[in-house]
Amino acid sequence: MLPTHQLRILVATQPVDFRKGHDGLAALVQSMLEEDPFTGTVFVFRAKRADRLKILFWDGSGLVMAYKRLEETTFTWPAIRDGVMTLNRAQFEALFAGLDWRRVKAL
Repeated sequence: MLPTHQLRILVATQPVDFRKGHDGLAALVQSMLEEDPFTGTVFVFRAKRADRLKILFWDGSGLVMAYKRLEETTFTWPAIRDGVMTLNRAQFEALFAGLDWRRVKAL
């Protein structure tokens, strides 16, 4: 689903309203994160409930949004604070799988 080229992955550390769709999340990227949602950067959003995430990225022809809810556990999130943090692809894949991304180190 994600592009295979060099990825920039940003995680919004504040929970967002999960009723937002493509346009609402793109507006948050511009206003809250001060980023351009149409660059191919992957933006990860968390809900107040730690078992949900949404991903937004531009694939070159449109905005793609994915939603994931874990059934038996929760995602490992950074501390809630203002701003954004960067993950590498391996850390993102661990987060998306429901694993502790903090244990993933670059070789």
